This record gives sequence, structure tokens and C-alpha cells, in this order.
Amino acid sequence: MDKFFTQQFCDRCGGTLEGGRIISMFNTDCICMGCKKKERQRSDYRKAADAETAEVRKGNYNFAGIGGI
Repeated sequence: MDKFFTQQFCDRCGGTLEGGRIISMFNTDCICMGCKKKERQRSDYRKAADAETAEVRKGNYNFAGIGGI
């Protein structure tokens, strides 16, 4: 099974993933929902989200993100 589904702690803050998990828009970190909330508040979040969308439309489902974390 993929590590995303089995890991227990957030790659960013080290907190538990019991409340949910998601991949960061900026890199391939598996993050908790608290870190995702903080990520959405960044001024460059829209840039990261738009880059992800553009890559998916091109067929790239493994985009590594724009970095910056």
C-alpha cells in the first residue's frame, strides 16, 4: 500500500493524521488538515494551485509542486 495511506504523522509539523491527510500544493509532503489550512493562507497558494491544475490538464498526475516550503 502507498505510504500516503499508511503513515501516521504529518510530514510538516509531525502531528497526527487521524483528522485527515492531503498532499501539499507546494511539494509532495503528506500534511495534516491544520497544515493545509495554513498553506491555503499563503500569498502564493493560488500560484501553486494553478500550476497543479495546469499539470493535471496536461496528464501529469505526479506533479512535484512548485517548491517554496
